[in-house]
Amino acid sequence: MTDSSSLAAHDSLQRITRKDAHEMRDAFDIGEALTALAEAGAMLTVYPAGDAPPLPAHIASVEPDAPRFALSLFGNGPLAAGRATFVAALPNDARLQFELDSDWRDLNHLSFPDTCLVLERRTTQRADTSLVDYFTATLSVSGRQIELPLCNFATGGIGLHAQPDAAQALHVGQKLKNVRLQLGPALSIVADLEVRMLRPFRSYLLGEQVQVGCRYDRIEMEMRG
Repeated sequence: MTDSSSLAAHDSLQRITRKDAHEMRDAFDIGEALTALAEAGAMLTVYPAGDAPPLPAHIASVEPDAPRFALSLFGNGPLAAGRATFVAALPNDARLQFELDSDWRDLNHLSFPDTCLVLERRTTQRADTSLVDYFTATLSVSGRQIELPLCNFATGGIGLHAQPDAAQALHVGQKLKNVRLQLGPALSIVADLEVRMLRPFRSYLLGEQVQVGCRYDRIEMEMRG
């Protein structure tokens, strides 16, 4: 809980302008950022729709696999129905901003935003891969070998895309041993992974897909000439 003294000490964070920030669209990254805010007990500044003054709040919990989060609001709530802007300071001193449109009757089941603005570069840089066969992940689940396209990777984890039937073999919290990640024609990584997020989405090119976010538990690299 947040006491009255911390509320009094809360200074409203100024909104971020798009020209000063980069855009975060990856649901795995957004889930990590919201979880970091929840774990740190960080205060958010909420700018309600209309001319209502900003309010302090914090993220009570995050469900990355849903994906949704719960918000605890302080001050003279409830929020006015409509689009509200949320601004927060991440633990690594970056600023995060996102918008959500709701009637705000249920603060315990808010969907992840589709996109966020980040004022400074995040600690873990994530790189998108090109859609070629050189970037893949090969894993064994229940005695079945599955090869999935690798869509992005970072020092902390990776993002994969899976067909819905392949994703049925996966669940959040699952440990995947000896996954082979092919990063170009000359570099392979053998890693133990933990599934952190499963998020359905629709691709214009591939149809129904599931985004799979994983965290590294162990990594070994193999260079091939």
